[in-house]
Amino acid sequence: MIGPLAVAIHVLSLALAVWAFAEFFRHREPTRPLFAGLGAVELLVLVQVVVLIVRMAGGQGPQTGDEQVTLVGYMLTAALLPPAGAVLARMEPTRWGSLLIGAAAVIVPVLILRLGQIWNG
Repeated sequence: MIGPLAVAIHVLSLALAVWAFAEFFRHREPTRPLFAGLGAVELLVLVQVVVLIVRMAGGQGPQTGDEQVTLVGYMLTAALLPPAGAVLARMEPTRWGSLLIGAAAVIVPVLILRLGQIWNG
């Protein structure tokens, strides 16, 4: 895991979640900047996932098969959640779309935190 990158993902994702929830409570549909923020979160998550894959290929990380499978599952979920949130928000161009972006942005830091826990044992 890249610690500073994980912190950046947490900060950006949680800031995006606060913004998206504020838009939801103001009865506003998701705007391009919200989608761009979700794209930025996705980019950081992909960098972290690629680094983890490269390090796993080099023999680092969890050693047992169960932990490796769990790690891969969390990596896939973390990588696919922001695009899924964006697609669902596009399908729901009302205030609920903003809520969907906020929900995705809240879940991503939890997934990254769990990745770090599994990685470090």
